[in-house]
Amino acid sequence: MNIQKSFSDAANGTIGSLYLVATPIGNLEDMTFRAIRTLKEVQLIAAEDTRQTRKLLTHFEINTRTVSYHEHNKRASGPELIRLLLEGQSIALVSDAGLPAISDPGADLVKEAIEQHIPVIPIPGANAALSALIMSGLPTDRFLFAGFPPRERKSLIKWLEELKTQKGTLLFYESPHRMTKTLDALLEVIGDRAIACVRELTKKHEEAVRGYVSECIEWFAEHPPLGEFCIVLDGNDGLSSNGQAQEEAWWVELDMAAHVAHYEQQYDRKEAIKKAATDRGLSKRDVYNEVNR
Repeated sequence: MNIQKSFSDAANGTIGSLYLVATPIGNLEDMTFRAIRTLKEVQLIAAEDTRQTRKLLTHFEINTRTVSYHEHNKRASGPELIRLLLEGQSIALVSDAGLPAISDPGADLVKEAIEQHIPVIPIPGANAALSALIMSGLPTDRFLFAGFPPRERKSLIKWLEELKTQKGTLLFYESPHRMTKTLDALLEVIGDRAIACVRELTKKHEEAVRGYVSECIEWFAEHPPLGEFCIVLDGNDGLSSNGQAQEEAWWVELDMAAHVAHYEQQYDRKEAIKKAATDRGLSKRDVYNEVNR
């Protein structure tokens, strides 16, 4: 068992504290007063990219020495940082943007510090995933942050299969050059759920593309993805995309043509195809190709 009383432990003077300091994700005005003070007061700043962090420190006139700590040197740097903490030096851990230790090697340093009974103190601030969630319009009462999707298709499909039954809203990051493949895999494995694709948070070109997965696929086919994305996906509520229980869906006995024909009694063909695609969790392109063979 490990009990930490953050500020009484930190005040004993025998060991240092590890501060997890949030930095802006785009807009420098999101830097907090507490974060600036902490970065000035610690003896050392461990940064994912010292060149990137130095720009931030220069802007806020922070002169604290920086060292590199990242995925490729953590085995060498981690023990040295722990040694300095045990000797009484306080260290701030920062990532390139946002909260450190989320999907980055900072988590390993935190784990080792806790095992050594070193106080680990968060300095909250900007976070891309939660910022995207609260502007998505999707449920916020329960959610799961899933990090970065696997790069290989086989691993990606398996990863999505494991997530498809999650009832909470899903959050994950994606790079612009992989957005199309990931959205296609989402539609194939999870279906045509409500989604928000949020990019460039807090920056000049901040944008949220909201709709269903199939609609976002069509949008990005005409507007190539730019900037880093946070994807917010509706959870599995046991319903089909039109709100009916999946096992009770009225269209399950119909073939694709009959399904589209049903909607053509009320809508034009384009809208009928869109509605059938939404029901079945398919793209409009797939439905169109099926009924026009």
